[in-house]
Amino acid sequence: MMQICDSYNQKNSLFNAMNRFIGAVNNMDQTVMVPSLLRDVPLDEEKDLSSVRTASNSSSNYFQDGDMYASYVQLKSIRNDIEWGVLQPDERRKEKLAVTNHELSHVEPDDEDLEKLFHFHLNGLHTVLSKLTRKANTLTNRYKQEIGIGGCIH
Repeated sequence: MMQICDSYNQKNSLFNAMNRFIGAVNNMDQTVMVPSLLRDVPLDEEKDLSSVRTASNSSSNYFQDGDMYASYVQLKSIRNDIEWGVLQPDERRKEKLAVTNHELSHVEPDDEDLEKLFHFHLNGLHTVLSKLTRKANTLTNRYKQEIGIGGCIH
């Protein structure tokens, strides 16, 4: 019984979530042989999400405004940041980080609640990594549809 609980908890570990994301982005990167084909391809995610959606019935928006190429570049950038660390953040990231830190300073508990703070951020990071993984998988499937591979029958 203990082994079943351990394997379930291990499945939901941050390490495994990062590995699933990195694997999805690596698969996307290997599948997308010509990234420039993603330029100006609209993000029609409703059609794509219905086939990718798993246990969640929410209609979350996995893509921001832009095209598939922008999402491709974003996912690869995040993967590189996870694997290599953030080497030289650009000015926009610094500004976003300053705003986020300012907002969090009003919400976060003090030093006495570090465990709660850790769990709050761990849950948030796990949620973001799961959404990014789905985004990479959706982009990969969409690319396959666009170039006519992947067993799609029209």
